[in-house]
Amino acid sequence: MSNDWNKGVSLALEGPGMFTTITNNQQASWALIEDWPLEDGEALDAALLTLEAAMKGKKSAEAARLSFIAAAHEAGIEIRE
Repeated sequence: MSNDWNKGVSLALEGPGMFTTITNNQQASWALIEDWPLEDGEALDAALLTLEAAMKGKKSAEAARLSFIAAAHEAGIEIRE
């Protein structure tokens, strides 16, 4: 099972209009841990768990991608899918 996403997610992690594109589970995990504006949140916690499961082959890359998008919405991060 691949960690790469079928479709990248571009989001303004660095600030308004400054988009970074995340294309796989590893990048998404790092973004959530290193760059995320929220320290905690339900969607954030769910995304971290889903990404970990996906990297172990227990969840699909698409499930991880969708949970990452949900966490971005929760954090109020501007997103281009």
